[in-house]
Amino acid sequence: MPFAFLISPTPPPRRVGVLAALVGVALSTLVVYPLAHVAPVAALGVVYLPAILIVSITWGMAFGAATALLSAAAFNYFHLPPVGRFTISNPDNWVALITFFVVAMIASYLSEIARKRTRDAEDRRREADLAAEMARLLLGADSLNEALPTAAARIAQALGLGSAAIVMEAVDGDERTVAFPLRDGSARIGTVLVGADASEASLRRLQERVVPALEALLTASLEREELLGGVVETAALRRADTLKTALLRAVSHDLRSPLTAISAAGDAIASPALSDAERAELASVIQEEAARLSRLVENLLDLSRLEAGAAEPHRSWTSIDELLRASVQEASAGSDDFNLAIDADIPLLNLDPVQMERAFVNVLENARRYSGGHPVSVRARAVRSLATTGTGGDRVIIRIVDRGPGIPPAQLDRVFEPFYRAGGLGGEHRGSGLGLAIARGFAEANEGTLHVESLPGQGATFVFEFKVVADDGKTQEPSEPAAGVAGGRDA
Repeated sequence: MPFAFLISPTPPPRRVGVLAALVGVALSTLVVYPLAHVAPVAALGVVYLPAILIVSITWGMAFGAATALLSAAAFNYFHLPPVGRFTISNPDNWVALITFFVVAMIASYLSEIARKRTRDAEDRRREADLAAEMARLLLGADSLNEALPTAAARIAQALGLGSAAIVMEAVDGDERTVAFPLRDGSARIGTVLVGADASEASLRRLQERVVPALEALLTASLEREELLGGVVETAALRRADTLKTALLRAVSHDLRSPLTAISAAGDAIASPALSDAERAELASVIQEEAARLSRLVENLLDLSRLEAGAAEPHRSWTSIDELLRASVQEASAGSDDFNLAIDADIPLLNLDPVQMERAFVNVLENARRYSGGHPVSVRARAVRSLATTGTGGDRVIIRIVDRGPGIPPAQLDRVFEPFYRAGGLGGEHRGSGLGLAIARGFAEANEGTLHVESLPGQGATFVFEFKVVADDGKTQEPSEPAAGVAGGRDA
């Protein structure tokens, strides 16, 4: 806009205003000379009004009044008889001059009001923009405390303050700071602190315009955090209630079943009427059910540690080849249960061999159970990125593939839930529903992932993936994986 300076909140320098007033009065005086040939001189005072209005609107009423007085003096000296003197011979000219001066002062006053309202509107717009940005910062942030420094900096910038801070506690001002309390009703919820060198106008705007909006936003933000905390707590309680229900079900069924079998076999084995073969069979039942009971208890303990975040891995540089072979040996019920294909260039991984052997055994036993008597394929390889050189890989991927009935899409994520038993997949399933949940928990505790890929009728593939981490050039010998430590094995 060519005349935007007229309504700018910050007027040009005063020296420019003085120059504009002088030039405007001089030009108006010159314009009156040719007009005096076509109109009465007394009526030509209006020629000075544009200059007076421009100066009033731009630099305020004081400048406008001074310009009006200077215009009246110039009009009187150069155009009203007697010309060249500050006297007026005709009384009509006195009326014209006084009328001109009054009109000029009224115009200056109205211009000052318009300019003040323009400044107020601009201040309101800035305050509205500030309130909107504060709402975005305080209500949209994940953490209120993290958003407070940014909000304080934005307030300081908007109000022209040297510094500002927002603290969620009651703080008193001192010789270097001015404190504005923030309240929610009668309760003190925080304080705005600004430098003591701030201007009175800025402090007044802060107290009258910004503090009330900030109080409302902080109150809403605190209520939002309280509601979110309640939602999280409710979700945690609901999950805990689900786990408790499932645990009670496991205790009532999965623990009772082996205990009943052990108790019945124990009572029967003492009978003198049993043959040696029958007694041996009962002893085998006791051993099998005792092992099953032990696995269930270990699974429950593992799950409780994972849920509590207490399953801290004890890492060491471990050979995936040896770890998988030990896991296969632990999970095998026959010599042809698993087919291994392990690449020779797989680097050592820095993980907990005990936890990961238990995870591998759980998945291997689950795959063997649903494979319908077919061998389970175990494939491990290193995957290099295009930028990787040498024999090491960026990732190590382990795939355990069965040839069972597969898993429906709706159950792909649920098979990793504690106590979930996938129904309708065929095979005898006597597990507790903990094995896959524990396997994923141990994989994630060792900074890896575990997911399943499957289509109904085409088997299932459980995929472990680990990032390769450099060992800083140190030569690490593969640690011997502990044998016989696998706990729960079933989904």
